[in-house]
Amino acid sequence: MSKRRVTETVNQKSISIDEMSSPDIVSLMVEEDKAIYHGMNNIISQIAAGIDIIVEQWKKDGRVFVVGAGTSGRIGILDAAELGPTFSIPDERWTGFIAGGYEAMWKPLEQHEDDENKSVEELKEHSFSNKDVLIGLTASGTTPYVLTALKYANKLGARTISVSCNPQTDASSLSECAIEAVVGPEVIKGSTRLKAGTAQKMVINMLSTGAMIRLGKVYQNQMVDMQLINKKLVIRAEQTLAEVTDIPESEARILLQESDYDLKVAIFRSMTSSSVEEAKALLLEENGHLKNAIQRYFTKKGIGE
Repeated sequence: MSKRRVTETVNQKSISIDEMSSPDIVSLMVEEDKAIYHGMNNIISQIAAGIDIIVEQWKKDGRVFVVGAGTSGRIGILDAAELGPTFSIPDERWTGFIAGGYEAMWKPLEQHEDDENKSVEELKEHSFSNKDVLIGLTASGTTPYVLTALKYANKLGARTISVSCNPQTDASSLSECAIEAVVGPEVIKGSTRLKAGTAQKMVINMLSTGAMIRLGKVYQNQMVDMQLINKKLVIRAEQTLAEVTDIPESEARILLQESDYDLKVAIFRSMTSSSVEEAKALLLEENGHLKNAIQRYFTKKGIGE
């Protein structure tokens, strides 16, 4: 069992929170949330190691599965749901599981966190294999639904990452990469939807975003692999193209259309004066990594950028 459950201890600073005014409650919560950033600073290397694991397995056609219960499960599913439109990755490559199923996203079904077998059944349904990555989100570090999934992943030889908010947790002992975002006791004892929830959200954001950046789905600091599924995103793509390549938006609009609304292809063409076919071929050679593809183009031409 975990040696010490910080998430279940009493916060002495908020012992009289039930007597405070609204401004004082907010001020105290803001002050307490500062502990989150201290906790993040202590685990930078572990988060970075998690990113490297994901990138390594992704290049082997591996997938990522995020498993959690309650708040942790909702955080994992929220992040997974946003990766498709942001980075154009297929739904099946980054999947979130929550104890109690998708109904638990909207209803309090936390009793299912004790279902030790369900997470393994769900992983088997998705043909989870040793090429894949299992991320276990559990603030306490002891959630049976998550621990069983980690054990199953280890049994198959898959890569494992855990995110918890206590030191030396059971989840950590079962993980290749143990990320312990210890942010102190909550202002309401045990309510891990607060600091612990925010910390887990930050960590999973860093893991997914960091991996997508490493995989070339960001150029400079711009989203260049987003799905252009509405007018707002098409306009954003036109603006991105104009900003990155320093051309007028009117020209960017035409170039994006001529590039079949593929922003990476449009940027590549603008920076290299190449055809759609050549842009797609070089992007394919570099697994969609735009900057690498551009550098490869100029290397082949024997000229500097």
